Amino acid sequence: MLPTRIVLVLRADLPPNLAANAAVVLGLSLGARLPDALGDDGKDADGTTHLGITGHPVPVLTADAATIKRLHAAEGVTAIGFTEVARRARAYDAYLEDLARSHAPEFVAVALHGPRDVVTKLTRKLPLMS
Repeated sequence: MLPTRIVLVLRADLPPNLAANAAVVLGLSLGARLPDALGDDGKDADGTTHLGITGHPVPVLTADAATIKRLHAAEGVTAIGFTEVARRARAYDAYLEDLARSHAPEFVAVALHGPRDVVTKLTRKLPLMS
């Protein structure tokens, strides 16, 4: 069992296309901060190489925006948030400008990484995305 845990929490009312987008953005963002998270490349029986993927299971859970905001503020974990400001942005510079003008932006999703017991305690009551 890995000593750390990764969990993705998406706002429960997101349509599938926005949920998928938030998941990809947060996965890329968290992955860049965890350089040792990828496993080795592998080959299938036909000899095709498959680039390494993470060895961490990543449960995808759902919650309301207030719970996601609380999780984003949790101590003892790395928490990467995805807000409505980010979701609506079409360019990163514009996102940063809009974010700087935003007071308490609404959260759409959060990725958590940290000690297994801490992440589990924070998320154990949240349902799996269905």
